[in-house]
Amino acid sequence: VQLQASGGGLVQAGGSLRLSCAASGSWFTINAMSWYRQAPGKQRELVASITSGGSTKYADFVKGRFTISRDNAKNTAYLQMNSLKPEDTAVYYCRFDVVVQTSPLYEYEYWGQGTQVTVSS
Repeated sequence: VQLQASGGGLVQAGGSLRLSCAASGSWFTINAMSWYRQAPGKQRELVASITSGGSTKYADFVKGRFTISRDNAKNTAYLQMNSLKPEDTAVYYCRFDVVVQTSPLYEYEYWGQGTQVTVSS
Protein backbone atom coordinates (compact mmCIF):
# COMPACT_ATOMS: atom_id res chain seq x y z
CA VAL A 1 0.00 0.00 0.00
CA GLN A 2 1.32 3.42 -0.95
CA LEU A 3 -0.10 6.84 -0.16
CA GLN A 4 0.52 9.85 -2.38
CA ALA A 5 -0.20 13.25 -0.89
CA SER A 6 -0.51 16.38 -2.97
CA GLY A 7 -1.92 19.90 -2.97
CA GLY A 8 0.45 21.77 -0.71
CA GLY A 9 1.98 25.09 -1.60
CA LEU A 10 2.49 28.72 -0.66
CA VAL A 11 -0.56 30.82 0.14
CA GLN A 12 -1.24 34.15 1.81
CA ALA A 13 -2.96 34.34 5.15
CA GLY A 14 -6.70 34.03 4.70
CA GLY A 15 -6.31 31.90 1.61
CA SER A 16 -7.29 28.30 0.93
CA LEU A 17 -5.68 25.05 -0.14
CA ARG A 18 -7.03 21.57 -0.76
CA LEU A 19 -4.86 18.58 0.06
CA SER A 20 -5.42 15.14 -1.42
CA CYS A 21 -4.09 11.74 -0.44
CA ALA A 22 -4.64 8.74 -2.68
CA ALA A 23 -3.94 5.12 -1.83
CA SER A 24 -2.72 2.51 -4.27
CA GLY A 25 -2.07 -1.18 -3.89
CA SER A 26 -4.28 -3.91 -2.54
CA TRP A 27 -6.11 -4.31 0.74
CA PHE A 28 -9.23 -5.66 2.36
CA THR A 29 -10.64 -2.30 3.46
CA ILE A 30 -9.55 1.16 4.56
CA ASN A 31 -10.77 2.22 7.97
CA ALA A 32 -9.89 5.71 9.24
CA MET A 33 -8.18 8.32 7.10
CA SER A 34 -6.36 11.09 8.92
CA TRP A 35 -4.30 14.20 8.36
CA TYR A 36 -1.43 15.17 10.65
CA ARG A 37 0.99 18.05 10.51
CA GLN A 38 4.46 18.78 11.79
CA ALA A 39 5.93 22.24 12.06
CA PRO A 40 9.69 22.78 12.42
CA GLY A 41 10.84 21.94 15.93
CA LYS A 42 7.44 20.61 16.95
CA GLN A 43 5.90 17.19 17.31
CA ARG A 44 3.58 15.76 14.73
CA GLU A 45 -0.04 16.47 15.66
CA LEU A 46 -3.43 15.24 14.52
CA VAL A 47 -5.35 17.72 12.40
CA ALA A 48 -8.45 15.76 11.41
CA SER A 49 -9.69 12.23 10.88
CA ILE A 50 -12.63 10.55 9.22
CA THR A 51 -13.95 7.03 9.76
CA SER A 52 -15.12 4.67 7.04
CA GLY A 53 -18.64 5.65 7.99
CA GLY A 54 -17.96 9.34 7.58
CA SER A 55 -17.67 10.44 11.20
CA THR A 56 -15.17 13.24 11.57
CA LYS A 57 -12.95 14.60 14.31
CA TYR A 58 -10.98 17.84 14.31
CA ALA A 59 -8.28 19.42 16.39
CA ASP A 60 -9.53 22.52 18.16
CA PHE A 61 -7.10 24.73 16.27
CA VAL A 62 -8.75 23.94 12.89
CA LYS A 63 -12.41 23.63 13.81
CA GLY A 64 -14.55 25.77 11.56
CA ARG A 65 -11.71 26.31 9.08
CA PHE A 66 -10.72 22.86 7.80
CA THR A 67 -12.93 20.10 6.43
CA ILE A 68 -11.90 16.49 5.96
CA SER A 69 -13.68 14.27 3.48
CA ARG A 70 -13.13 11.00 1.65
CA ASP A 71 -14.06 9.35 -1.61
CA ASN A 72 -14.08 5.62 -1.00
CA ALA A 73 -14.43 4.83 -4.71
CA LYS A 74 -11.17 6.69 -5.35
CA ASN A 75 -9.47 5.59 -2.12
CA THR A 76 -8.73 9.23 -1.49
CA ALA A 77 -8.90 11.60 1.45
CA TYR A 78 -9.15 15.36 1.16
CA LEU A 79 -8.45 18.24 3.49
CA GLN A 80 -10.04 21.54 2.54
CA MET A 81 -8.21 24.29 4.38
CA ASN A 82 -9.79 27.73 4.51
CA SER A 83 -8.90 30.91 6.38
CA LEU A 84 -5.31 29.77 6.61
CA LYS A 85 -3.04 31.35 9.20
CA PRO A 86 0.76 31.59 9.33
CA GLU A 87 0.70 29.15 12.26
CA ASP A 88 -0.79 26.52 9.92
CA THR A 89 2.60 26.36 8.18
CA ALA A 90 3.83 22.78 8.41
CA VAL A 91 4.39 19.57 6.51
CA TYR A 92 1.06 17.80 6.27
CA TYR A 93 0.96 14.01 6.30
CA CYS A 94 -1.88 11.65 5.55
CA ARG A 95 -2.31 8.41 7.39
CA PHE A 96 -4.64 5.57 6.43
CA ASP A 97 -5.54 2.65 8.72
CA VAL A 98 -5.67 -0.24 6.27
CA VAL A 99 -6.87 -3.76 6.85
CA VAL A 100 -4.76 -6.03 4.69
CA GLN A 101 -5.84 -9.36 3.26
CA THR A 102 -4.08 -11.66 5.69
CA SER A 103 -5.34 -14.46 7.87
CA PRO A 104 -6.39 -13.30 10.33
CA LEU A 105 -7.13 -9.81 9.06
CA TYR A 106 -4.82 -7.19 10.49
CA GLU A 107 -4.88 -3.39 10.44
CA TYR A 108 -1.72 -1.45 9.63
CA GLU A 109 -1.14 2.27 9.49
CA TYR A 110 0.37 3.73 6.34
CA TRP A 111 1.73 7.23 5.91
CA GLY A 112 2.07 9.49 2.92
CA GLN A 113 5.30 11.31 2.15
CA GLY A 114 4.12 14.71 3.36
CA THR A 115 3.26 17.89 1.52
CA GLN A 116 4.52 21.33 2.54
CA VAL A 117 2.00 24.05 3.35
CA THR A 118 3.40 27.53 3.84
CA VAL A 119 1.18 30.45 4.84
CA SER A 120 2.67 33.91 4.54
CA SER A 121 1.51 36.84 6.64
